[in-house]
Amino acid sequence: MKYQILVLDLDGTLTNSKKEITKPTLDALIEIQEAGKKVVLASGRPTCGVAPLAEQLHLERYGSYILSFNGARITDCRSGEIIYNKTLPQDVIPTIYEIASKYPVDILGYLSDTVLSGLKTNSYSKLEADINKIPLTPVSDFCEQMTNQNNNKFLLTGDPDVIAQAKEEMNGRFRGLLNIYCSEPYFLEIMPQNIDKAYSLEKLLHSIGLNADHMICCGDGYNDITMIEYAGLGVAMENAQPLIREKADYITKSNDDDGILYVIDQFMRD
Repeated sequence: MKYQILVLDLDGTLTNSKKEITKPTLDALIEIQEAGKKVVLASGRPTCGVAPLAEQLHLERYGSYILSFNGARITDCRSGEIIYNKTLPQDVIPTIYEIASKYPVDILGYLSDTVLSGLKTNSYSKLEADINKIPLTPVSDFCEQMTNQNNNKFLLTGDPDVIAQAKEEMNGRFRGLLNIYCSEPYFLEIMPQNIDKAYSLEKLLHSIGLNADHMICCGDGYNDITMIEYAGLGVAMENAQPLIREKADYITKSNDDDGILYVIDQFMRD
């Protein structure tokens, strides 16, 4: 019983430069699930932004999982049960909004089927909606809309130099209370404290009776480092950031050369 669970980042890892899963990789992922192995799609995207890829891979049929919002939520695709859910404290919402309002940025919040734009919609906000294939809805009452919601994260979008300034102020205000970091130079993630992919994967493994030795984690970005270090086999894509390749146990082919298929062929075929 070596590797029983395959954890995949999406953009730059599972999907190619066209944001697509190639047919050979798709077929292989379905094949290993038919053999009883589990697949986890682990992404910073909201759950609704991961769902189309989960449907392609038939995760519901095989009882596999979605890890969304960089680990703030884990969903059992077969039952729809939320195995783990960590949200932003309600009382920080007005202060986050107040600080964001001082900068020429937008603030995004996520509902089940849409993303709300709470300040001035910009091209980066539209990019986030396009990546997730969900509608972007400008609202004038962002704080009211987000109150009493399960807010797993907010996202600030804007030009990189402005995002860097907002990040510095947000970190100064919320250090020790929230996790605030850039997933891209133009995206500032505002997350609950102590949330990352490895922490949430530990929760998932415990719930299904496996441990890290049974798990392969594949990624290319900085938010994948913790899970790559935690996994029994941590895999970096050839196109990964240099630091991610340095941390990995194994480097596979790039996302445009079916790198995930190569991992399956090397480590998950019976």
